[in-house]
Amino acid sequence: MHKAGLIELQAVLAVASHQNFRRAAVALGMSPSALSHAVAALEQRMGVRLFNRTTRSVSLSEAGEQFVARVRPALGEISAAMEAANAFRDSPTGTLRISAAEGGAAMILEPVILEYLRRYPEMRLDLNTEGRFIDIAAEGFDAGLRLADDVPQDMVAVRCSDKLRLIVVGSPAYFKTHGKPKVPDDLTKHVCIRGRLPSGTIYRWEFEKRGEQRRIEVDGPLGLDNHNLMVAAAVDGFGLAWTWSNGPGVPEHLAAGHLVSVLDDWSPGFPGLAVYYPAHRHMSAGLRAFIDLVRERTDLLPP
Repeated sequence: MHKAGLIELQAVLAVASHQNFRRAAVALGMSPSALSHAVAALEQRMGVRLFNRTTRSVSLSEAGEQFVARVRPALGEISAAMEAANAFRDSPTGTLRISAAEGGAAMILEPVILEYLRRYPEMRLDLNTEGRFIDIAAEGFDAGLRLADDVPQDMVAVRCSDKLRLIVVGSPAYFKTHGKPKVPDDLTKHVCIRGRLPSGTIYRWEFEKRGEQRRIEVDGPLGLDNHNLMVAAAVDGFGLAWTWSNGPGVPEHLAAGHLVSVLDDWSPGFPGLAVYYPAHRHMSAGLRAFIDLVRERTDLLPP
């Protein structure tokens, strides 16, 4: 029997983690057809079915579960050995995979991510902004980026942004027609741009003032899952948006008068974003360089 190649083994592990050929292909930087062919070729040579496939789902077969259980730690050791050797290079090389929420990724794109690639031209950085809360270790990511409060307790977290605040914004034209809300409950009488989570759930807007908390189920004809589109719709006067005060484009629109914030005394604050990574996994040279850059940038932020 021909020996299995690393690509085929990595393909099996990716499909096992994502339970979806398309997402696994994106994670590996392959086309779905190439990944499917690699898995099928390995199954054919081994003479066993590793996955149960239907039109709606992909799951490991009994043989596949046993195979993955033994292959995953072996590939982890191979990867660790390669990264350990990489540490002796003058400059890191390889691929760094990071899972992040879209808004957070936009906040650190210029000061951290692009600067990282300028400093280390032999590195490749794949940023996944699918937005799901995932187990980064199980799904093959080197690090994650989330609100500091959302980082799992078994991870090492490194602060990478100033404190954050969620605000309600609208255009001067909208407020001229509809007036301004004075308390969160007034939002039920306004046209609001509904935000949709990756799960499809429409989130409720949260407010806090002197210990009093309010969660408002807003309404409006437009629902979006993209921060930039929400801000653009608010600037256009379509309705009110609930967004990060320092999110992409927001400070500029506020300064230019394209947007006006309301309910500022009800706007909740958060400790900021953090890059996090597994505490007990070997840190590659590429990840170490990334974390060092994050700490360098964090030293410039207010305490």
